[in-house]
Amino acid sequence: AAQALERKGIHTNLTLLFSFAQAVACGQAKVQLISPFVGRIYDWYKKSVGAGWDEAAKAGANDPGVQSVRAIFNHYKKHGIQTEVMGASFRNIGQITALAGCDLLTISPELLAQLAASDDPLGLALDAASAQAMDLSAVSYDEAAFRLALNEDAMATEKLAEGIRAFCADAVKLEELM
Repeated sequence: AAQALERKGIHTNLTLLFSFAQAVACGQAKVQLISPFVGRIYDWYKKSVGAGWDEAAKAGANDPGVQSVRAIFNHYKKHGIQTEVMGASFRNIGQITALAGCDLLTISPELLAQLAASDDPLGLALDAASAQAMDLSAVSYDEAAFRLALNEDAMATEKLAEGIRAFCADAVKLEELM
């Protein structure tokens, strides 16, 4: 649907994005913008590990949500994919600073205030020119390969299904209000 809209000049922002496979498909469809959910990815991994989660070891560049967006950003920039990456759903400023340089970031007022109050330097963590120099193979999917890749990613499959269910419930509520 997004590909058809983009062909008509109607730009789209695809959200509920949790996997590299989804990002690759969005790039192939020439989607204008994607919004990977950094914090929700982080939440899933933290919950799945449970008491064994090591917050310090999984902070900043080691955060699974940050790693996901970094892989997507680098792939897009390396291979000239024009889709913009807008990191979203941040839980802390460490995630934001680890993604400084991303095309766009959507940041809550609370986290913006924390960034403003910090004296720590904020440098580029992501850089398109550096990504172009990386040794990253091009990736593309046909429908069967996409479905398999998404299915193999338990976090993405669970979070996507959860998000779709929430959107459906909200649609029902909206229809009742109308």
